[in-house]
Amino acid sequence: MDSLKQKLSIASSSILKSIRAVEAYSLSKVVKKPNWELVDSYLPLLKSIVGRMRIYFPTTVDIDDIYSVALSGLITSTQNYDEAKGTSFGSYAALRIRGALLDELRRMDWMPRADRSSTKKYRKAVESLEQELKRPVTDQDICEHLSLSVAENAHMKALKRPMVCIPLDAAPNNGEDGDVASLHEIISDATEQDGRDVTESHELIDLLHEQLNKLPAVAKKVLALYYLEGLRLSEIAEVFDLTESRICQIHSEAIQKLRQNLKKVMVT
Repeated sequence: MDSLKQKLSIASSSILKSIRAVEAYSLSKVVKKPNWELVDSYLPLLKSIVGRMRIYFPTTVDIDDIYSVALSGLITSTQNYDEAKGTSFGSYAALRIRGALLDELRRMDWMPRADRSSTKKYRKAVESLEQELKRPVTDQDICEHLSLSVAENAHMKALKRPMVCIPLDAAPNNGEDGDVASLHEIISDATEQDGRDVTESHELIDLLHEQLNKLPAVAKKVLALYYLEGLRLSEIAEVFDLTESRICQIHSEAIQKLRQNLKKVMVT
């Protein structure tokens, strides 16, 4: 009993220490208010960094969005800056601004980091091989040098191929003035059916039903078991107690008959 009380006492003491540690950590991490004077003073630095890093962003990204991301990095730097660490605020702010922009670039990147790293290594290896051979390299050269299969090399070439993302709400650049429809209003949807397509589809289904009803009973049952029930020809043969070759013949004759009758009806 005394041993149990001692264990409970030790456990309670450990829990209290953990709670105090969490409270102390929470107090040390109180979020500071942004220093708006510093933010205003270092806006030229922000503009300079955005100007240098703008080329890394797609042209479809609005410059105001890039400034907004950079500004969030600058504001965060005024909240987290610690003079005791001996670094100047300008250096720290520049680091945080660039970090915010790089994080945004990573977020926008469609390619996973592992694939991005692999394509960089692949590109450098190909450039190095071209310098060594002093000629454009072939796929065979690359495969032998990097010990890649033909499929792996094709995959790497596809990954390093540039991709351009265009928002559907952007207007096409056709050089004309005035109101221009956005891309999502111009690009057709191949899956969308208009009233005419729907009507033709219903008419074709009705014609098919009509021609199916004209087939012999055995042929209709064979088609139903094959296409609706998913039975194999050998299984259908067992159902009718016929050979598989006979069921195959009935199936082929029924399909051919349907095609001929549908063509006649649609032509007339």
